[in-house]
Amino acid sequence: MNAANDPVRPAYTGANVRGIVPALLGPRSAPWPGWIPADVQVAGQVVLLVIDGLGWNQLRDRAAIAPTLASMDGGPITTVAPSTTATALASIATGLTPGEHGLVGYRVDIGGEVLNVLRWQIAGSDARRRVDPRAMQPFAPFLGERVPVVGRAQLEASAFSEAHLRGTRPMGYRLVSSLPVVVGELLARGERFVYAYYDGIDKIAHERGFGPFYDAELRAVDSLVAALIEQLPPGAVLVVTADHGQVQVGERLVTPHPEVLAMVRAQSGEGRFRWLHARHGAVADLRAAALQHYRDVAWVLTRDELIGEQWFGAVVSPPVASRYGDVALVPFAPLAFHDPDDSGSSPLICRHGSLTADEMLVPLLAAGSG
Repeated sequence: MNAANDPVRPAYTGANVRGIVPALLGPRSAPWPGWIPADVQVAGQVVLLVIDGLGWNQLRDRAAIAPTLASMDGGPITTVAPSTTATALASIATGLTPGEHGLVGYRVDIGGEVLNVLRWQIAGSDARRRVDPRAMQPFAPFLGERVPVVGRAQLEASAFSEAHLRGTRPMGYRLVSSLPVVVGELLARGERFVYAYYDGIDKIAHERGFGPFYDAELRAVDSLVAALIEQLPPGAVLVVTADHGQVQVGERLVTPHPEVLAMVRAQSGEGRFRWLHARHGAVADLRAAALQHYRDVAWVLTRDELIGEQWFGAVVSPPVASRYGDVALVPFAPLAFHDPDDSGSSPLICRHGSLTADEMLVPLLAAGSG
């Protein structure tokens, strides 16, 4: 492994998405972290907008078509490992690392069965009765405050929302144009903190990749941000961040080599953070075979190595550790490891999950009411 291929590790004790909510909602006697934009530190009201899938590198390279975002104060921070929606949104909401909150990936092993965390399904069937969302992720979001959450209405009753947003006040929108209006009404009523979520960038990157469709969506997102800024009353500030960035993979899907699969009882995670669950007694041989075949395109590490290197935070409880696989394939090349059980109904052109800069660096930007 050379320096150019070193992973961008989450800065959990510094500029990281898990520290945003504790900084915004923590006691004001606590000092502000230096990476929080100055406008936030004097604001009387804060709107935190999470734009799913908007990586710092992608935004930086397209600053000319996103003038509002480009004009905001701030810079890049790190997301979590894996750089995936379920894990990062849980860390943003709870202020905890993945090793603490336990929503450790897109597809997670629970007692030998693999749970799709976003759909909350096992083998395509609803798993809410079998896996209690509140037991899977037992910590209250937003430091226990009952904050308003402005997100798509159809997501309000999902098990994943129950796992990471329970106890909040859902303020669902059906059309994106309504999002700034709902936020403006909440601010006018005196809400001190509003959480908002938008997923269009992530969807278009998965479906269309980078190109004219992505650029069109980024322009629309920039207009959405401008509309939110217009809704800010005096003394209020908008903070924009994201859960992860993207890498264009296209058709570069790699099915693990038969020598590797012969020692695997199951797979979990996702294409750019593929967990291999070893057959009994086969961990060392599985690691060796995975290194032999994939060390030139991926970081290959065991669960114990990753926990020891604190990829998931300083603390990983035994119940949470049991949700990880035995050996991880984490590509630094623009490819994904294929598992037919999580391929979905259509191919994903852009993906995320790994620890490359394109996936790990996300914006933390702020703009006041002016």
